Amino acid sequence: MSLQARIESLKVRHAGLEARISEEDSRPRPDDDQLARLKLEKLRLKEELERLKTNA
Repeated sequence: MSLQARIESLKVRHAGLEARISEEDSRPRPDDDQLARLKLEKLRLKEELERLKTNA
């Protein structure tokens, strides 16, 4: 997988996590543990994206 393809893949996953976070957060009783896991995963993806962009 090329660097650009990897970056695009991470962007898609990041956007998907954003949607899942928004969906969970809008529920009447959001699962705080699930939200924390999703946000942590999103942060890891963001950090990896930044690292890849810096090295590109």
